[in-house]
Amino acid sequence: MRVLLTGGYGFIGSAVVRHLIENTRHDVLNIDSLTYAASPDAVADVAADSRYGFRQCDICDTAAVGRILDAYRPDAVMHLAAESHVDRSIDSAGVFMRTNIMGTFSMLEAVRAYWRELPPARRAAFRFHHVSTDEVFGMLGPHDPPFTEATPYNPSSPYSASKAASDHLVRAWHHTYGLPAFITNTTNNYGIWHFPEKLVPLTIINALEGRTLPVYGAGDNVRDWLFVSDHAEALVRAVEHGRPGGTYAIGARQPRTNLEVVRAICAVLDRLRPDPAGPHARLIRHVPDRPGHDFRYEIDPTHAERALGWTARHDFESGLELTVRWYIDHAPWWRAIRARQQASLPMGRVA
Repeated sequence: MRVLLTGGYGFIGSAVVRHLIENTRHDVLNIDSLTYAASPDAVADVAADSRYGFRQCDICDTAAVGRILDAYRPDAVMHLAAESHVDRSIDSAGVFMRTNIMGTFSMLEAVRAYWRELPPARRAAFRFHHVSTDEVFGMLGPHDPPFTEATPYNPSSPYSASKAASDHLVRAWHHTYGLPAFITNTTNNYGIWHFPEKLVPLTIINALEGRTLPVYGAGDNVRDWLFVSDHAEALVRAVEHGRPGGTYAIGARQPRTNLEVVRAICAVLDRLRPDPAGPHARLIRHVPDRPGHDFRYEIDPTHAERALGWTARHDFESGLELTVRWYIDHAPWWRAIRARQQASLPMGRVA
């Protein structure tokens, strides 16, 4: 296939680009607007491949997206471009509304115009794959069953509300216009090339530098953790096999509290990079909780596993070790980001 992918310089998008080039025969064109979180280095190892291409483009520019579609003639669109940091959405919700809602609307309109003009066989085979989050489902209590594809939407942050709205747009364009679209919802991802404002990379980097490791509240909020390369494999399986109108909840069955995650990182670093000043866990500090902090997210991926023929390859421990080793070995990358960071949120905030 010829795949057009939005947000391919982001954390998950770059993992999908690498997987497409390294593990499939598909071509991929990455369109990215190069926001603060873009990392061209994350696709450097595959950027010279003849099956990879890049165009800088704002997904809210419907005409520009349309010109790219007409020139590239993709068989599928994977829409990953999004603002995703909850703290940033609380402080500055407007950019989330623009990118996640209006950007998805723009993509749907550009893709619909392109898809309508395809020959019948290509039109029937075409897919629009919208990548979303489990946060659209709201908060689970301690004894609630995990989310499934049938869980009602109940978003509770500006970020999750913007993603819920984009999901509803995708379903409406499928129902009203027949656009062959489907949605995947996923749990918290972690792994290599993760921008250092989220919990896992922030904790690793702060610990390596001997800084405070901030944990919101008591640290008992639960997330289901999925290694990013496993998610990338699932997303490619989905664009190859997903059915229009479908939904696929993708997870790894690896729930951990935030405090357990931070302590696990400290334990790995104690083995790999022991600190003469003592165990890294001494740096943990509990800080005031953020507004509206959802208690628990967890996905039951049974349907996606069966429909896509996919299961996560990494458990949390093996994935975390790979992640910590990667950040130790790639200090120049994250140090450069820290040196130029001018964003509104201080680096001490957590995901």
